Amino acid sequence: MCDHEAPQTAALHTHGDNHGHENHSHTDHSDGNDVSPEVDLSIPDKELPPTALSRRRFLQAAGALGVAGSGAMLIGGQAAAQTSAASPATTTADGNYVWLSGDHHIHTQYSPDGQYTVDQHVTQAKRNSIDWMVITDHGSVAHQKVSVARTNADVLKSRAAFPDMMVFQGLEWNIPGAEHGTVFFPPSDVEVLMLDLFEANYDGAVLRPDNPKADSVSLERKAVEGVHWLAEQVRLKRVPAALFLANHPARRGVDSPHEIRAWNNAGPNVAIGFEGAPGHQAAAFPKSLGGAEAGRGFYDNTPSIDSFPGYPLESYRTFGGFDWMTAKVGGLWDSLLAEGRRWWITVNSDSHSIYRDTFKRGAGDGKYADPTSPYFGAYGDPIDTGAPVSGNGDFWPGWYGRTVVGAARRDYLSVMQAMGKGRMWVMHGDLIKALDVRVTGTSAANGGVTLGGTYLARSGDDVVLTMKITVNGAMNNNGNVNALKRVDVITGPITGAPKDMDVFLAPETVVTKSFDVTAITGEVTLMHTFKDVRRPFYVRLRGTDGRAAATGSIEPRLDPVPVDPWTDLWFYTNPIFIELG
Repeated sequence: MCDHEAPQTAALHTHGDNHGHENHSHTDHSDGNDVSPEVDLSIPDKELPPTALSRRRFLQAAGALGVAGSGAMLIGGQAAAQTSAASPATTTADGNYVWLSGDHHIHTQYSPDGQYTVDQHVTQAKRNSIDWMVITDHGSVAHQKVSVARTNADVLKSRAAFPDMMVFQGLEWNIPGAEHGTVFFPPSDVEVLMLDLFEANYDGAVLRPDNPKADSVSLERKAVEGVHWLAEQVRLKRVPAALFLANHPARRGVDSPHEIRAWNNAGPNVAIGFEGAPGHQAAAFPKSLGGAEAGRGFYDNTPSIDSFPGYPLESYRTFGGFDWMTAKVGGLWDSLLAEGRRWWITVNSDSHSIYRDTFKRGAGDGKYADPTSPYFGAYGDPIDTGAPVSGNGDFWPGWYGRTVVGAARRDYLSVMQAMGKGRMWVMHGDLIKALDVRVTGTSAANGGVTLGGTYLARSGDDVVLTMKITVNGAMNNNGNVNALKRVDVITGPITGAPKDMDVFLAPETVVTKSFDVTAITGEVTLMHTFKDVRRPFYVRLRGTDGRAAATGSIEPRLDPVPVDPWTDLWFYTNPIFIELG
């Protein structure tokens, strides 16, 4: 491992959318046998009450019940995933991938605080060069009863209308005892069933009305059970994949370190990471410009009785737009990586209402949760007011932030698999255009190991890090031509599992090297050699336009309020692990 060195000049290679949840009384189809209605396929789906319908769908998905009507299509016991989208670009022989931009946190008119249609979001995302996206409306009693199926109908229409866009349907999970998280599956004939079952059994907003005084230990246990349930659906081949990522993890300080570790332990291939930077990045614009004049990501809170008491006050704010758990070198993210945990970061929009957009929420405002209302579980389509609406804090998917995933093929399952492996990097403001990071030995004959991977070295080997970065010479959505100023190489030793599961510091993690790339245009290749490696470690990167660093430091500053988010842009990568064997 190397000590932190002063910034160096980059001088290597440069190149220029109901479940039918009405209360029906079904016809008596029994023949005298005591058979539960959900397994009596002579009873149509539409005549079943919600609980029985969910059980029927579950049994069909598990292969324990025949398929009737629109039931699950099974192949060898596994839900058939609809995995095609656009061209089938494949991994090349040298280990390269097709890098696809996406957003896994988007709200529509089916959220109690949303407003836009699925189609509006998909249209805007496509305009912003987004390849994949996840619709994640909030879990709630109304949403679970009616909105999962309604959303699916709209999602199916968008998939047909935009065949080159991958539109996942997911859920923003109210994690029992904690914050929110994205949960989603690949498209299949059981995606509605799986989302419905998960939300009914594990969503905090659905469960708490039944048990409002549940203690924190019981809630935390329920969250772990939820992750384990997701993992079991994959293990039993009811779905080909399932993912959960924690959203805005430091916003209220309620995602404790031990909860994060417990989620990952319950399903290492399901609970894979958290948002490195929250959405709502336009929230910090001043009111004079139509903004909310709040913290970036609406991170402007203070500790509450539900907060983890160990977190410092600064953790409730963002740094260069990024969550404190990620932005602090040697902080919580690094403490997880130092254990050797494969825990990844993402970026997204959390889009609810767009900054200075002219649309307002449609009919049914205030009636979302009223079961007597025709708008139960949804609002009407948004209404154009003809003038910019003040106080909104979001950007459209892809307008400002994006997660770039290295998929083996351009299809739904490949995107999820790549995310699970950590083959992702993230950025704001289209700071850069492309990124390729590899770790090799000094005499490696292959393409090396890229983001999320593990490179096996021998004790005493030299290990080479190669970073090929393409600077974005085109204007971003704010009309700026970005100028990348600095790239930091961050490393930390892998020290193993801690005795205290609430540890959130990794003191040996440091910025090992900083490259000054101020004068670079086009493409630059940076290299760094780790000499005589004697300890396993990980390496990750970040880069910045350098316009808003902390005073006297290369670290990102604590974001002031108000602030223009376009004036402080960063990219981050997921790590590569170097282990000794």
